[in-house]
Amino acid sequence: MTDTATPAATPADQATDNQPTYAIEKIYVKDLSLEVPNAPQIFLEREAPQVDVQLHHTSKNVSDGIYQTELTVTVTAKVGDKTMFLVECCQAGIFAIRNVPNQDMEPILGIGNPNILYPYARETISDAIVRAGFPPVLLNPVNFEALFQAQKEQEAQQAAAAPVTTH
Repeated sequence: MTDTATPAATPADQATDNQPTYAIEKIYVKDLSLEVPNAPQIFLEREAPQVDVQLHHTSKNVSDGIYQTELTVTVTAKVGDKTMFLVECCQAGIFAIRNVPNQDMEPILGIGNPNILYPYARETISDAIVRAGFPPVLLNPVNFEALFQAQKEQEAQQAAAAPVTTH
């Protein structure tokens, strides 16, 4: 048996180890709910429904350098005061994000990850609505960067408006 020496890490190898990395590990539907509370009468309605779309996303660190982002999309269609359908999809993803400066993590988790998940959620919701017997609902694209900036501005305004207490 011969002993082989493991070569020492070169500066180039160490630099590669410190490079920022971003990888999609898994994209999946975490939760899906569909309700058609007024069936079968709702299928006889000829009036176009009012469609409301709500978005919410959260991210958390689940392991060293591994983050989960959940994007929840809720679509409610009503004719008058009757709910035609309500579908909610929680599209989730597991992302490996390493060696990224802390100041860059919030935009990645609040803009980048939801941008990746949204097309999957759109497809899942459209498919569920069609399977429920309704025409497809094609959700408009969402500018997560604008939503992120608006949230940051709102947080800054709330912080500025908060009363300062002194003792």
